[in-house]
Amino acid sequence: MPKPIVAITMGDAAGVGPEIIMKSLSHPEVHDLCFPLVIGDAGRLHSAGSIVGTRLEIRSMLESELESANFTVDAVNCVDLKLIPPELPWGKLSRHAGEAAYRYLELAARLALERRVAAICTAPINKEALQAAGHKFPGHTELLAHLTGTPEVSMMLTTAKLKVLHVTTHIGLIDAISRIEPGLVQRTIARGREALERTGIRDPHIGVCGINPHAGENGLFGHGEEEEKIIPAVNICRARGWNVEGPLPADTLFYRAQRGDFDLVIAMYHDQGHGPVKVLGLESGVNITVGLPVVRTSVDHGTAFDIAGTGKADERSLLEALRQAVQLAPQWNPSAAGFK
Repeated sequence: MPKPIVAITMGDAAGVGPEIIMKSLSHPEVHDLCFPLVIGDAGRLHSAGSIVGTRLEIRSMLESELESANFTVDAVNCVDLKLIPPELPWGKLSRHAGEAAYRYLELAARLALERRVAAICTAPINKEALQAAGHKFPGHTELLAHLTGTPEVSMMLTTAKLKVLHVTTHIGLIDAISRIEPGLVQRTIARGREALERTGIRDPHIGVCGINPHAGENGLFGHGEEEEKIIPAVNICRARGWNVEGPLPADTLFYRAQRGDFDLVIAMYHDQGHGPVKVLGLESGVNITVGLPVVRTSVDHGTAFDIAGTGKADERSLLEALRQAVQLAPQWNPSAAGFK
């Protein structure tokens, strides 16, 4: 099967994105997996390459040149939007960087919808910079849903030992509990099950977290949220023959999942799922948006302004995100997308 083209968005140019891209593309195994195509700014990549000490050539190109691009292991192909001023400081909030991050993702989403690339892999954006540029989205997940016209998506975080899908993400805890309802829980389970089966996991074992301590302990804690919001969804899934358990106490469920008892955990809100994942594998964790019409994976860390421009950023999460993008990408037919 031909290697897929994976569009790597540069993210916030003031953060560590350019550095981890240059570090990652210095690994020959990346080029064995796919044809990496950076959507970003060639000048910023060149600066990042100098910082991390790579000798990779930066090839600036136009979108119209994509179909004739030559991918080689000693070079980085960049669709160069030329949006970043050379003097942009590292590690500082910038609306210019926020606007550029939006434009990179906008182009990558369009290329993926047009099947000119097989998948998107994103370097981190800064939410405050994005908002300062006038794009009122809480993060990549919601922005990609908007760009692809998708009404509902879910965030999946993965490590070597744990996969977690979130029912709610970037909203406050009180709002999250209010938003959770059986239909949303059931649709989230279904999206997670489908995503795992696409990776070759047949009939995945899925554990569903409760909302309250001890999953409510039969009404002892909370106000019946498990009975009202979660149990009906679990019953629907089990009636379909799916291997779903819950609601279960989150503390016990995450322990059992990381030792291998479950293929996927359904978390009810942001911190319930993010905390365990980041303890177990921030350096190599991956964020996957489930439910989009395109494949999107991402690093599971932020822009790290405190170390941006120093060359210290760890590229392992991006390497794993690229590997999973290739694994999730649909069968790649370059001739159907206009490639020679």
